Amino acid sequence: MKMRSILGAVSIFVLAVTPVFAEESLEERVKRLEEALQKAQERESRAVQGESSPTKQYPVPAGPITDIAVGRPGEEKTSLGFGSTGSGKLVYAKPFLSAPKAVLGGYVDMGYNILSRQNLDNPSRNTFGHQRLVPYIYADITDRVKFAAEIELERGGTDAPQGNGEFKIEFAQLDYLVNEMINLRGGVLLMPVGKFNLLHDTPLNDLVDRPMVSRIIIPSTWFESGAGIYGTLYPTTLSKIDYELYAVNGVSSTAGAITDLGVRSARGSISRDRDDNKGVVGRVAFSPMLGIEVATSGYHSQFRPSTGTVGQSALNLFAVDWTLQRGPFELIGESAWAWISNNGATGVAGSAVGPGKMFGYYVQGNYHFMPEILKRLAPSHFSDASTFTFTVRWEQVDTDTDNRTLGGGNTLGNRRELDRLTVGLNFRPIEDTVFKINWQHNAQNGALGLTPAGDLGAANSPLDGDGFLFQAATYF
Repeated sequence: MKMRSILGAVSIFVLAVTPVFAEESLEERVKRLEEALQKAQERESRAVQGESSPTKQYPVPAGPITDIAVGRPGEEKTSLGFGSTGSGKLVYAKPFLSAPKAVLGGYVDMGYNILSRQNLDNPSRNTFGHQRLVPYIYADITDRVKFAAEIELERGGTDAPQGNGEFKIEFAQLDYLVNEMINLRGGVLLMPVGKFNLLHDTPLNDLVDRPMVSRIIIPSTWFESGAGIYGTLYPTTLSKIDYELYAVNGVSSTAGAITDLGVRSARGSISRDRDDNKGVVGRVAFSPMLGIEVATSGYHSQFRPSTGTVGQSALNLFAVDWTLQRGPFELIGESAWAWISNNGATGVAGSAVGPGKMFGYYVQGNYHFMPEILKRLAPSHFSDASTFTFTVRWEQVDTDTDNRTLGGGNTLGNRRELDRLTVGLNFRPIEDTVFKINWQHNAQNGALGLTPAGDLGAANSPLDGDGFLFQAATYF
């Protein structure tokens, strides 16, 4: 409208002054100006339609890649894809270039420990360590379709000088939201056995090392390919029930049987079900009110037994976890039981008998506080968003509760039991960033040891090192 008003004013002015400078007739001048005005109106109309058209898919100007789908009139309305023409521009035929939907974040941690000797989580007595760099991708594809993934680089990746790093997809899941009561999920899924396997991010946890029960009995971080449902129910105005239920690839005996070294070596494969035996896994969490949650979870899968074992083997896991919060106090914990049937654990040197039962737990108390004097003395370092946390955790695992592996010529010793007491203090300048200092005491009953790569194995070297651990971690 504004453009037409300006053009109209200009036309009147031109009609008034042109007789002085030209010999063309009044009718010719009017016709010429009407044509110019019509062309301008058409250009304006096309521009407005192009800006408001929902089919416009080419990217808005962003750096050196600008308007890559625009070359001929009308081409700006063609979505980038197999309908696109050209050659060099076809590498940009990606819908997310025109309408970005993904967010990239993640977390990182680094630390230092000084111990009397090695222990389960620290194969070196005195060392700096970069444990994890974990990029996280989230995408709002539509109001109902969501995607999330984590890519984990551990200990420098697979090409690290020591050769014991990892580079892997930790989870990659596609959700279709139906309603709050039931939603669909598929992909590489975190197994909902216990709570820690779902909330294992380093900046989120108040201590340096992960609980042993979540490392050995529940083989965190544990993920499998599968699909299923999840949702939330509200029995009353104050309470809620959350659940997850999936069918997944089963555990595998290909990489080694389940031994008194734990369940970790039997985790399945995200690319295929090696033993062609699906597993089922689920978790139900009940929260009667804010600050209280109690959950149970379970897993069942059959797998091919080790060489020389007749029949089918099976792994059953059951876990209970709890969270109690009141003011600055927090009490959390987890217990897990494992039952392995028909377990011929040829992976244990000198033994053809594997454990039939395992058990582990941890109990952790947290107290959050922030001295007001620090906020007054150094407000740029200590703010209302800052907090200190004092933490105590006691934990224990036993990977052979019925002592089955003592027979059959086993040379590893007696029960495989590890105990740990950890006392810690951490500081969070903001909630997403934490600096931790821990003192740790470890005790061992049995001859478990660490492999050269730092994994639990039959190296016959004690895992009872005590000492201090330091760590810094942040989301980004």
